Amino acid sequence: MERILAKKERAELDEELLVLTGKILSANPDVATLWNQRRQCLQTFAKADEETGGQSLFDKDLSFTEMCLQVNPKSYCAWHHRCWVLENCPTPNWDKEVELCTKYLKMDERNFHCWDYRRYVVAKANVPPSKELEFCTEKIQNNFSNYSSWHYRSKLLPILHPNKEDPSRPISEEKLKEELELVLTAAFTDPGDSSAWFYQRWLLGYSQPELDLAAFRMDTAKGLAVVTFTRPVNLKHKDAKLEIEGLNTNANWQSACSDGSYSVTWILRDATPNLPNQQTFPLTFTDEFNQTHTLELNKTSPTELFAIRKPKFGTEFGIAVVDVLKAQLESCQQLLEFEPDSKWTLLTAALLSKAIDHAANHDQIVQYLEKLKTVDPMRTGYYQDLIGKWGTEVRLGQWIEGKGCPAKRLDLSGMGLVHVAYEQYLAVASEIDLGGNKLAEKSLAKFGHFVFCQNLILKGNEIASETEPKIRQICSGLQQLELV
Repeated sequence: MERILAKKERAELDEELLVLTGKILSANPDVATLWNQRRQCLQTFAKADEETGGQSLFDKDLSFTEMCLQVNPKSYCAWHHRCWVLENCPTPNWDKEVELCTKYLKMDERNFHCWDYRRYVVAKANVPPSKELEFCTEKIQNNFSNYSSWHYRSKLLPILHPNKEDPSRPISEEKLKEELELVLTAAFTDPGDSSAWFYQRWLLGYSQPELDLAAFRMDTAKGLAVVTFTRPVNLKHKDAKLEIEGLNTNANWQSACSDGSYSVTWILRDATPNLPNQQTFPLTFTDEFNQTHTLELNKTSPTELFAIRKPKFGTEFGIAVVDVLKAQLESCQQLLEFEPDSKWTLLTAALLSKAIDHAANHDQIVQYLEKLKTVDPMRTGYYQDLIGKWGTEVRLGQWIEGKGCPAKRLDLSGMGLVHVAYEQYLAVASEIDLGGNKLAEKSLAKFGHFVFCQNLILKGNEIASETEPKIRQICSGLQQLELV
């Protein structure tokens, strides 16, 4: 090693350096510094070889990295160096690299380094996605416990079987039915293995919502307006634009978050435009990626505009898929009769019940989650969080669909909430009841989103009465606050 460092100091990039680094890396391929020196040496030789650009030298190094990968098939450094060699050699053989991946994945089908490398070389070799899906299927059938293969499958299916009717969903309903049947077979083969259960969650659509306008409320008598989004945005971004047809509003929107950058809630004070004599006002938001989102505002009084889009808390499936989900739920329930403490089966039963009909099945869902708190005590907080979050979804749906929104009370009391979720919808509520939950002082930051809240009920939480001045400072529009 001393000789290598000495040659580095003298900038001696020669044949001896390749030999010296090769001796160490062949025994321990995870010394990144030596790979860096080796790359410098290869670049020097390649520039000197005007005839072939160092092709033979690069080919030898590919053979060398293959030898290193036999020592450690999960060496980050060796896989990275192999990518570098292929990117820099004059005539890379990408098809050969795909074959190499196939060989390595036969030895260990769960080597995620090799799966990552395979995706890279497959793109270079222009291998059809259909062929790769066949490869994934083969690997899954050999061993259901294969996170990498399930993950790769989730990337290929949207390409091969897109949902043309609803682009926000990853795959078509017909293919979804097939995949649900496949994943059920895998999950029930080994209920204790989580890989298939995670893939099923992807199929059920538990992911981040698409960016869209969530709600808007303006009261010119109060000089106050709020606009909220399904995901955090930056209204101060140079390419972002918010316009209300027929109104001139200044652009001084302020984030409800303390850092003032990305937020789901944006507030406009001194909003005092005269509302024209019309009942609807189109609101248009152009995001920083030049995507346009619209929401139709309704004039609810001479001084007020309001609109709220019913949120999508999950994917709405067709009848055929729901029938499959019901059959799978029944299978889960049968399995629970024999293995009542099966963690993944309990969680999947809760997820399936939610996907079938959340509101109707909510009580049963809570029972599953309460059971999970006992079966899997290390994740009690996670399950309690799901109880609160999913309960909030049901109550919000009822509040939005009912008469009197946003003036009527939004009842989120007695739900065991440990934090406030979906604050972008609470921003337009006049009265919010959060009593009888488990909210602590760390939740106060979310109260800054309660822009139009006049009556806030917090009694029965873990929030001390001494925090009242702070809460009133955060929620400047409060008229009534109940802490005890």
